[in-house]
Amino acid sequence: MPITDWPSAERPREKLLARGPNSLSDSELLAIFLRTGIQGKSAVDLARELLNDFGSLRALLTCSRQDFCARKGLGNAKYAQLQAVLEMARRHLGEELKRKHALSSPADTRRYLQALMRDFEHEVFGCVMLDNKHRVITFRALFNGSISSASVYPREVVKQALADNAAAVILAHNHPSGIAEPSQSDIHITRRLVEALELVDIRVLDHFIIGDEVVCFSERGLI
Repeated sequence: MPITDWPSAERPREKLLARGPNSLSDSELLAIFLRTGIQGKSAVDLARELLNDFGSLRALLTCSRQDFCARKGLGNAKYAQLQAVLEMARRHLGEELKRKHALSSPADTRRYLQALMRDFEHEVFGCVMLDNKHRVITFRALFNGSISSASVYPREVVKQALADNAAAVILAHNHPSGIAEPSQSDIHITRRLVEALELVDIRVLDHFIIGDEVVCFSERGLI
């Protein structure tokens, strides 16, 4: 049965408008994005099939262009739309964080960094640059590494922080494995960066490791 023949209250678009996006399931949200189904399947049926095939909504959203476009009912146009939606979400989180003090909105900081860094296939180390009131100036991705490690040079971090006129920084890097537990090298480089930045009166406020979860050094007593 096509969605247009469903009761109005059960149609994903009408349901979203009446009850808000939080009321929709993953398949209903995906169906709104897909807009149309394929022969013999409604958009909701297609969405359910895709989620079952990929295993989760996140796996679908982060799959390669080749895997995405290989599925019937998808293609380059929908892939481009999806990437645009994801990038708008990341930019929205970044703008929200810039309007707030990073330390007064730790949940926003976590969400922003996770959206930005979780799905890199290699390790990336960056800094959130903050002014003297701990408002966000910008985020800088400074070093790229292999899937297991990144080379981080304190001198380059200091140089960039000074160029951005930062009074404080929040360090962040991802673990592509998804396991966010700090390694001894993570702890060691954090201490080196704290010492290097202290020499130019820039404080390191925290260090976040981004994986399937987000680990915060300050909460672990590591900084």
